[in-house]
Amino acid sequence: MKKNIWIWNHYATNMYKDQAGRHYWFAENLIKKGFNPTIFCASTIHNSKESIDTGNQKYTLDTVNSIPFVFVKTPSYMGNGKQRIKNMFAFYKNLYPVAKKYANQYGKPDVIIASSVHPLTLVAGIKIAKKMGIPCICEVRDLWPESLVAYGSLKRSSAIAKILYQGEKWIYKKADSIIMTWEGGKKYIIDQGWDDKIDVTKVNHVSNGVIIDTFDKNSEEYKIVDSDLDNKEYKNIVYAGSIRKVNNLGMLLDAAKIIQNRGKKDIRFLIYGSGDESEALKKRCYEENINNVIFKGRVEKKYVPSILKKSYINVLHNSSTSLDKYGQSQNKFFEYLAAGKCIVQTYSTGYSICERADCGVSAPVQNAEEIAEAIIEVYKNESKNQQMGKNARKASYEFDFIRLTEKLIKIVESVNERKELTNELVRKSG
Repeated sequence: MKKNIWIWNHYATNMYKDQAGRHYWFAENLIKKGFNPTIFCASTIHNSKESIDTGNQKYTLDTVNSIPFVFVKTPSYMGNGKQRIKNMFAFYKNLYPVAKKYANQYGKPDVIIASSVHPLTLVAGIKIAKKMGIPCICEVRDLWPESLVAYGSLKRSSAIAKILYQGEKWIYKKADSIIMTWEGGKKYIIDQGWDDKIDVTKVNHVSNGVIIDTFDKNSEEYKIVDSDLDNKEYKNIVYAGSIRKVNNLGMLLDAAKIIQNRGKKDIRFLIYGSGDESEALKKRCYEENINNVIFKGRVEKKYVPSILKKSYINVLHNSSTSLDKYGQSQNKFFEYLAAGKCIVQTYSTGYSICERADCGVSAPVQNAEEIAEAIIEVYKNESKNQQMGKNARKASYEFDFIRLTEKLIKIVESVNERKELTNELVRKSG
């Protein structure tokens, strides 16, 4: 069995600090299964002035809970401007000498799992894996440039978009295997018209998920004391997440206003989180007399499980885009499932887990009226609400990282077998 796995994720430095997150949890479970994972990430910590000191070297190494982290030297940045782009290119450029030096000292891997957000990590993974004669699995967690186009940050017809699409196509073509976090990954490639050049059978789905044992443990050990949340006179609709323009929480306020005007005085929205839209939304509630919304502010992540378990309904909300047809992979959605409460999703998706598991209600079209109707529908049927909560908890086990790691291992073993077969055929033909 091939055991040495390099996982490349530019932003996994946060996982090192938090001791949590997708690749941290994969690594934990891979170790239990006899594999030797190593996580490569940037020395800078995203959305922070803090960084890992690499001294005069291209990288430094540290180990947390038996997981080696390789910190690739990158320049500091704040925000999403030119400095962040410079940071991305530095990570890409420095991966080459770092990979060579690390392999000389600790041995080369049996496979590289190169993970987006940005595509340069995937390009480096493909090129370096080829030099080492090993397979590269490209994990796509954010579609570039499709997500930029969907959110209106980039025009599809622009020269930059066309270049990025060609780069994306090249990645899918050259990768030995592809992992996408949405179930509709194959459909995306077909919709782009690339299936004549890309073998869609090498596209796999490994969702985001949750560590259920940790979620339950945190819900018991870190119980939040919150008089609003604990008030049984209200049916508390909980939103937990960022409060930024892209989240479009103004639409939730519109829905809350509709519910208030319909006389449902015992339905109340509790908003947990922070962001640059917070003050403007609070001001709007004051000016428009929206009295059934309370902004609770940011809470430490460890308290989120207890909040979600105490809610009446957990609402999944962000700006709906054309990407929704390919499925859903928001990290918090899987925490919502583990909480065992009915989920109201303010938009519809393809490959809907809510529909498949019958664990919530989705608004057919994302607007305030439909969101209000979805909430009131659940509010009127208590037995349905409770059953959907039970269904959510049951569905969550499908997305426990223990199960997800088993899927990852099968992909790793399969791609290694194919690589060995290809190498053998090349040797024989030569």
